[in-house]
Amino acid sequence: MREGPDIAYVSTLIGDPARANMLTLLMSGKALTVSELAEEAGVTIQTASSHLSKLHTGGLLRPRKQGRHKYYALANEDVARLLEGVMGLAAGVGHLRRRTGPKDAQLRHARVCYNHLAGALATQMFDSLMAKRHLVLKGDDLILTDAGAAFARDFDIELDVLHSARAPLCRECLDWSERRSHLAGSLGRAFLIRFEELSWVKRVEQTRIVSFSRSGDEAFRKLFSIERP
Repeated sequence: MREGPDIAYVSTLIGDPARANMLTLLMSGKALTVSELAEEAGVTIQTASSHLSKLHTGGLLRPRKQGRHKYYALANEDVARLLEGVMGLAAGVGHLRRRTGPKDAQLRHARVCYNHLAGALATQMFDSLMAKRHLVLKGDDLILTDAGAAFARDFDIELDVLHSARAPLCRECLDWSERRSHLAGSLGRAFLIRFEELSWVKRVEQTRIVSFSRSGDEAFRKLFSIERP
């Protein structure tokens, strides 16, 4: 196609192994330094800087400066959704990295997807919200119902603040490991923040893993239970 979006350009940016490794690390939602990203990619700082410049020019990254240090983060949630979708496609057609271990199972159980929860527990939360009609699909739009709004407010989520933000309130995000939807958007982010405030979860340093405490796991499963027939 000679006109329209240039998917080949974006695909080329993502397709380089070093850049893919750096983008995956930034799915944690944190802004990281060039040296941190270089270590993850297995390249020199000079090479990493060149890769990061290309990703920034391509609109996939947002640089930030603090003092003498320069940090990089994903440009926005749309980039995170794209990466999660590509990961799901790669997993679905069998293109998997052969290096597996305990962290692989932990990532599949619960992880950060940019700024919201992903993994098996995240899809359980989404399924529960849908089953209880706290969320409904209207065409391609995911809608928070009145019952869902009451549920969120009871969980001390300030919906008025979320409604005033520019970001979409609710979005489906295809979970790469579960191949089913989890909740993104400002509401998905708000739920993860509340889990952290309640000390149900903590993030494992230098990874995307979200670790649930025993009490947090029990409370989560009770709150997002799914009635079986």
